[in-house]
Amino acid sequence: MNTGAELDELVRAALVAARAAPATGDVPIGAVVFGPDGAPLAAACNAREALGDPTAHAEVLALRAAAAAHGDGWRLTGCTLAVTVEPCTMCAGAAVLARVERVVFGAWEPKTGAVGSLWDVVRDRRLTHRPQVVGGVLETECAALIAEFFAAKRQ
Repeated sequence: MNTGAELDELVRAALVAARAAPATGDVPIGAVVFGPDGAPLAAACNAREALGDPTAHAEVLALRAAAAAHGDGWRLTGCTLAVTVEPCTMCAGAAVLARVERVVFGAWEPKTGAVGSLWDVVRDRRLTHRPQVVGGVLETECAALIAEFFAAKRQ
């Protein structure tokens, strides 16, 4: 298990990805997949608006790119998905299906979160794979990024 400082670095990388989002109106959420050796395999930010694709969440885009880079087909065994905000049901399901070992995230999302808030998709005992979950890492910083985005939209 990583130390608090190591977990912070995982989420900091996701924050960098979120902040790199183009000015397309996409909610600034970032995700990074780290390989079993701890090296980043892929990073992405939300691109639903940019791509006109309802599935273009940061997590899904990062998982797709990481699977291509990892070299084990679609399986991301031993990998960690770090994201700035608690994944939704689609993204939580994608993490389970990709067989990631761990999901580390920043801000909790009580309206749509599916890794412990509203639902707990990743820990459903009926599933054959259940990743470890670490939530609330750099929570204040991650929540502030989202709050600033929506505050600017309301002006």
